Amino acid sequence: MNDANPPKVADPAGPGAAAVPSSIAANAAPPALPASDLEARHAELSDAFLRAKAEAENTRRRAEEEIAKARKFAVEGFAESLLPVKDSLESAIAIPAATPEQLLEGVHATLRQLSAALERNKVVEINPAPAARFDPHQHQAISVVPAQQEPNTVVAVLQKGYLIADRVLRPALVTVSASS
Repeated sequence: MNDANPPKVADPAGPGAAAVPSSIAANAAPPALPASDLEARHAELSDAFLRAKAEAENTRRRAEEEIAKARKFAVEGFAESLLPVKDSLESAIAIPAATPEQLLEGVHATLRQLSAALERNKVVEINPAPAARFDPHQHQAISVVPAQQEPNTVVAVLQKGYLIADRVLRPALVTVSASS
């Protein structure tokens, strides 16, 4: 073998790349900064860190306060919509010599007010029709009775149920047809 011409090794940087002297490649770290510059940079980064930490703490505290206010006043809109209903009931009691017809008319008007208030607040009735399929997620079977209809269907509604924003507030109490 001839040592005058050593074998060529492929350059990892690719063909045409400039060769890097080994003394520079070995010491690729940036030059050292003076101590005073390092202390100034450290102080700057520490200050930035403390400000960011304080801002995060303030944001967390404000969010907790907002959540507490939302919980405290969550029913404010609902309560406000019920105040006219209360006013109507108080007005009905205040009439000393009301006839039964007047009272009945007032009760119907108050019921309409209450229904409108519930509707505005997304409270929806669960009132299945007779022969509707029994839904255990919205209905509560009080009894199973023999009936001339398909098994597991509603025979009668004993008490209406209610949903609020698609969540069952109270299931409808129903009787259900028995299996044959």
